[in-house]
Amino acid sequence: MVKITYVQPDGSAQTVDGVAGHNVMETAVRNDIPGIIAECGGACACATCCVIIDDAWRTTMGEPSDVEREMLEFAEEGNPAARLSCQMRITDQFDGLIVRVPASQQKQQETDERRDHA
Repeated sequence: MVKITYVQPDGSAQTVDGVAGHNVMETAVRNDIPGIIAECGGACACATCCVIIDDAWRTTMGEPSDVEREMLEFAEEGNPAARLSCQMRITDQFDGLIVRVPASQQKQQETDERRDHA
């Protein structure tokens, strides 16, 4: 197990256990992390699982693929630290990873939930 910390726009954080071989999005969904919407279920087709990689982890995480980079154009307006969490397969090297949930995704999730309950 590796520890992954998801930081919300308000600064609150939730540290959860991740399993090697799973991805950062699956781990967020399984642990009810707010703001990780994951509409496409991890198919790299929606950008609703975008996270901002903490600066200390950017080198470890590497660069996004060309397909991921194209999807990121729809999220976080070219933030070089943005990644799609569905494309980040967990390894033991991820222990201590810190990612930030974009405020735009948290707002989208809140809007979707209000619509669903109306």
